[in-house]
Amino acid sequence: MSVRRIQLNNDESYHVIVRGVGDSLIFLNKDDYYRAIFSIYEFNTVDPIEIRKRREMRKDSGGQASADKLVDILAFCFMPNHIHLWLKQLRGNGITKFMQKFGTGYASYFNTKYDRKGHLFQGKFKAVCVEDNNQFQNLFVYIHTNPISLVEPNWKENGIKKPKKAIQFIEKYKWSSYSDYLGNDNFPSVTTRDFVLEIMGGKEGCRKFINDWVKYKREISNLREIILE
Repeated sequence: MSVRRIQLNNDESYHVIVRGVGDSLIFLNKDDYYRAIFSIYEFNTVDPIEIRKRREMRKDSGGQASADKLVDILAFCFMPNHIHLWLKQLRGNGITKFMQKFGTGYASYFNTKYDRKGHLFQGKFKAVCVEDNNQFQNLFVYIHTNPISLVEPNWKENGIKKPKKAIQFIEKYKWSSYSDYLGNDNFPSVTTRDFVLEIMGGKEGCRKFINDWVKYKREISNLREIILE
């Protein structure tokens, strides 16, 4: 998996998206989602290591992940045919290395499991820099409201018909970081949340931003700059 040709700098954060080739499904059941979330956690290291060996290292260290991370994962959302990530680069080429390791590892798992061959992901992941608090807040909302399309497929064109149902759905949607931002222990070890919580005004601020947007369909300013769709 290669990168769209933009400069990726340390200590800056990026909205990253990767899709299944031809928009094909990359998750067929809950075990696939678990494997992918496990992978973004386990592959976030400078070490070129197999997952089996990584598990052994975690046991030896009392379950703690390596401090030598490539990126901070600020937010994520896994959809049936694509993935949204909000990443802060910590090391030179960290995002590229992280995405290559994840893409290779998860594709190998998926192809072996389903007896398929060839590329699983489209050739290049897309990335755009997120630069200020307004964009941070907008990206937080955009990533975590993506699953609404699973209950209201045309909501982006026609609006959200049942806001209460949509809010309940995304709060319970297991395959994103939103639940952890609300203070639940869903996948708490995956994300680094302090920076975002400060910008959003804590967990209640996170909830308010999301709920207000869903209820009132507030416009996200400069949306085209961050969404990569």
